[in-house]
Amino acid sequence: MIDYAGRVAQADTFPKLLRLNAREFGGEIALREKDLGLWRVFSWADYQTRVHDFALGMLELGLTRGDVIGIIGDNRPDWVAAEIATHAIGAMSLGLYRDVLDEEAAYLLTYGAAKLVFAEDEEQVDKLLGLADRVPNLEHIVYSDPRGMRKYDDSRLIPADRLAAMGRDRAAREPGLYDRLVDATQGGDVAILCTTSGTTAHPKLAMLAAGRILKHCATYLSFDPKGPEDEYVSVLPLPWIMEQVYALGKGLLCRMKVNFVEEPDTMMNDFREIAPTFVLFAPRVWEGLAADVRARVMDASPLKQRLYETGMKAGLAALAEGKHSGFADAVLFRALRDRLGFTRLRSAATGGAALGPDTFKFFRAMGVPLRTLYGQTELLGAYTLHRPDEVDPDTTGVPMGPEIEIKVENPDVQGIGEIVVRHPNMYLGYYKNEEASAADMKDGWMQSGDAGYFNAKGQLVVIDRIKDLAETSHGEKFSPQYIENKLKFSPYVAEAVVLGAGRERLAAMICIRYSIISKWAEKKRIAFTTYSDLSSRPEVYEMLRSEVETVNATLPAAQRISRFLLLYKELDADDGELTRTRKVRRTVINEKYADIIDGIYGGKSDIPVDTVIQFQDGTTQRIRTSLKVVDLGLPAHAEAAE
Repeated sequence: MIDYAGRVAQADTFPKLLRLNAREFGGEIALREKDLGLWRVFSWADYQTRVHDFALGMLELGLTRGDVIGIIGDNRPDWVAAEIATHAIGAMSLGLYRDVLDEEAAYLLTYGAAKLVFAEDEEQVDKLLGLADRVPNLEHIVYSDPRGMRKYDDSRLIPADRLAAMGRDRAAREPGLYDRLVDATQGGDVAILCTTSGTTAHPKLAMLAAGRILKHCATYLSFDPKGPEDEYVSVLPLPWIMEQVYALGKGLLCRMKVNFVEEPDTMMNDFREIAPTFVLFAPRVWEGLAADVRARVMDASPLKQRLYETGMKAGLAALAEGKHSGFADAVLFRALRDRLGFTRLRSAATGGAALGPDTFKFFRAMGVPLRTLYGQTELLGAYTLHRPDEVDPDTTGVPMGPEIEIKVENPDVQGIGEIVVRHPNMYLGYYKNEEASAADMKDGWMQSGDAGYFNAKGQLVVIDRIKDLAETSHGEKFSPQYIENKLKFSPYVAEAVVLGAGRERLAAMICIRYSIISKWAEKKRIAFTTYSDLSSRPEVYEMLRSEVETVNATLPAAQRISRFLLLYKELDADDGELTRTRKVRRTVINEKYADIIDGIYGGKSDIPVDTVIQFQDGTTQRIRTSLKVVDLGLPAHAEAAE
């Protein structure tokens, strides 16, 4: 087993640890990338060479200690190489989500005064050039994919290979320069400006020290060991703290092989080819996989549908007893794991938001060793995780190490209060925002803003954001997120927003899962043209009514949904309705759909909508429709009183 803490003691920054790996294990595989249908392999020596060349190339351009370097694009070897090269010259990296809107990109790059941005391809270069005068500090744009770039004539544009060549020229003139730069890096210095997921228009930038990340990764790996024999597929956005921990921190520390898929559309095929030994997916990915499985079953023969139902029933029954069904494995689960690329999984995790217990049990019954992790950007990602032999879908596990302190502050009579945390490797505050840093930290404890409690086994239960916990006008408490997750277990539901704070009863606005319902509609020969048209069809409403009633049957009377409608569009992070990690921005929803919400609670059976939606490419579409409101019965408090 690797002495993780010992490795950090030897090399306390990303550039130092990469250099150490290259010296000791230079010929071993560090990274792979799927390109034009083939897997390209990068050894630790290759990885080190690219970082070396990028770092000295940036130095040649005049970049230096304290500067901010932006990175935007899909997960690629050049993405991680650019980040480590940035740290090697003492600069700070700022990752931007590939689908970030122009306004947010301009804000972040201006706020950080970024002088150079690594942009993957033409799409990202277009975005940066379009910002023009809104990012006055931006002097250089380095791109890795040359396709489509010949038409541009801008002095700021530099091909990545040319930057690397500039670095090699600088190295020839000043032998030993790179090693001197790396030796000067210090684990306590700010290396990463990591955007918080946030529910505000502009995210904060958490200042993270590489040495602290590596020490925290050592704690994580001691709790859940990994090594050079492990395979990981990097599919979550690299700007997210957990992908920073996995693809960079843990990748460098335990030397697991990090694989990058060719395109988002080929993700699951590429994933299956690698058949990784462990995986981290966001809840929306697990939900999508579960929905896709159930959609395929809908298209299967009657015999296969019966086998699926029998296998799932046996698998869930065995799971309830803490066992795994050999029968279910033979008739269903072994084939499912193979189709999904899960044949070699020894560890699997979900994090970033809550995953509904039904979806969680679906994969556990399948034999996927799924566990829940919990954390925040400011705490360097996850700090709780289930022990392998103590997995409870209603909890987020236990602290990963004795140095992680968690307590529940100001608990009510049920023991529910705010979760506050501290450990030695936390963030260093928010960049250029001391006021926010002071507000979120009290006496060394980070205020999570989440409500939770410890169960009898000492496992942490996270209920919801404190500000999102709600009460009806009759005083019945409920967690919107909990009910939303139960709704999203349905293969037909992509998103849901549960309403009812201060109201007499609960209601829901539901977004259909278009990819699956459109297939269902075609099979049923139901004509439709667009998402809006399909979501308004009476047959779709009737099917969703059945799904909501099924969920209602599992809920206490006071938490049942009394009325619902199907929205005319999907909720979208680009419209500010969701965060980049797919958390609902309730304040935005309440403001944007105020008229619809008032209509639901005003007793209307049909709510007229006349609005314009804008797509990412700038095109617009006028939506004129009427939203049907389905009434499922009595107000929740009246049902409870019966």
